[in-house]
Amino acid sequence: MSNEEKEVTSSDEKSNSKECESSKTHADSSCEADGATSNSRPQSLEEAVQPDTNEIKPDTQSEALPSGEAVSFKLVYNKTKYDIEFPLDGTIKQLKEHLSSIINVLPAMQKVMIKGLAKDEKTLRELGVTRGAKVMVVGSKLDDVVSVNTPKSDSSSSEKPSTTTTTKEPLSKQKLHRKILDKGLPDDVMPGIKNSKDVLPSYPLSGMVNKHGGKVRLTFKLELDQIWIGTKERTEKINMNHIRQVVSEAIEGHEQYHIMGLQLGPTEASRYWIYWVPAQYVDAIRETVLGKW
Repeated sequence: MSNEEKEVTSSDEKSNSKECESSKTHADSSCEADGATSNSRPQSLEEAVQPDTNEIKPDTQSEALPSGEAVSFKLVYNKTKYDIEFPLDGTIKQLKEHLSSIINVLPAMQKVMIKGLAKDEKTLRELGVTRGAKVMVVGSKLDDVVSVNTPKSDSSSSEKPSTTTTTKEPLSKQKLHRKILDKGLPDDVMPGIKNSKDVLPSYPLSGMVNKHGGKVRLTFKLELDQIWIGTKERTEKINMNHIRQVVSEAIEGHEQYHIMGLQLGPTEASRYWIYWVPAQYVDAIRETVLGKW
């Protein structure tokens, strides 16, 4: 090759290089061949990220509230009343999410009471909520729950042995409970229904006794998030979020009634035992106190 041809070839290569540098955003195939492919990598990453962004949108849309008729009602939480307007075809689960920013309680920690404990999948229309109706919500703020449950983890190891020993025989055969059960049904015991589930009545549950044989009455103060245990001597007002566990077992020979223990402290020794609880209210009591988390 002559010197003139070499100069021409070198000049062409320099010219092509300058054109590629001056048009980075519009690189053609000739630039890619000269090593400009590295400039196109950021574009490939952006294209890879774009589909992930689009995938998020359907989830957001699925949480949208239903359109249509809305209802205005009074919400009562912790002695405070709120005016709420919400779609009649909205579910309790959606209502909890809506209320979380209003009452500052996480949806999972809310219990909505509409003629008893309302299930998440039910709509306001199905539950018969009408204009001006009163809806109660109970639940504890996250900070309150954490402060109450923190000691529980420290004592978990000490609880395990007693739990295993308790389950060796039915509650109604244990000596602790036998001395109460042997006295028979109280005169004023409420009718019990075996294999039945009812919502809590609007009046207190009565006709039960404690481990001392004294008469017991349970009153559920949902607007205060409290359960009142009344005896002849006094009435104990207990915050529901202080109750660690609710255990119950049908009484042998009287399966329409249960023994129930409300655990008020970190160990099983703190259980408050109640006898002759009507079987149809056992699940409702447990769900009202502990909720469905």
